[in-house]
Amino acid sequence: MSASKKTIKRVTTQVLFNMKASGEKIAMLTAYDYSMATILDDAGIDVILVGDSASNVMAGHETTVPITLDEMIYHASSVIRAIKRALVVVDLPFGSYQGNSTRALDSAIRIMKESGAHAVKLEGGEEIIESVQRIISSGIPVMGHLGLTPQSIYKFGTYTVRAKSAEEAKALKKDAKLLEKAGCFALVMEKIPAKLAKTVTKSLEIPTIGIGAGSSTDGQVLVTHDLMGITKEFHPRFLRRYLQLYDEMKKATESYIKDVKRVDFPNSSEQY
Repeated sequence: MSASKKTIKRVTTQVLFNMKASGEKIAMLTAYDYSMATILDDAGIDVILVGDSASNVMAGHETTVPITLDEMIYHASSVIRAIKRALVVVDLPFGSYQGNSTRALDSAIRIMKESGAHAVKLEGGEEIIESVQRIISSGIPVMGHLGLTPQSIYKFGTYTVRAKSAEEAKALKKDAKLLEKAGCFALVMEKIPAKLAKTVTKSLEIPTIGIGAGSSTDGQVLVTHDLMGITKEFHPRFLRRYLQLYDEMKKATESYIKDVKRVDFPNSSEQY
């Protein structure tokens, strides 16, 4: 059990800042429904991300692009009902903030008011800085996201490691500073070289959360369905599967089907 789980009743943005300052790593996972969020919160997770990855793992889409603001609010509302301790951050979905800071603010306000979430997350740097500033100026905490930005997959055309070139690395460093200056309380860095992630982490006062960015970031995030082995066809280098629930759940389902077919379930003690 971590020290933070023993002493912190509610994780806030200030708590995350203090964790960075003290050297305590931040643990972050995704959730999209009440049951999963209950498990993660009871386990002592620091941050729950209601990610637009729900588009993939919950709805079966190829990318995160199709998920709507209404759908994100639905998932966030389900998660919030389960939470007693964790900080809940919600992704602003594609099309709800890009290119229009007024729309971005409206989207963020809807998420906060209708779901009860604690913060929002936006992908991008300089190109969305006006939206970030406007949202923060309204009192809504913002988490940034640089490196691989899945909402821009059609722009880049690949999920390969980002910021490997000197030019792109320089731009990422600049964007990280811009997001910190704008008031972001934390920054996700996805699928970038570990050396670059370490440099950026040391340069910022706000916490960094890595996914495929090495061990020197201030915290880590994974998609829970990947970590638990519920998904089976996603095998990036950065993913560690702690369980193989797909296989276990499939076996359980097969056993149930078998028992129903042979009239073994329900037995005499399982009926009224």
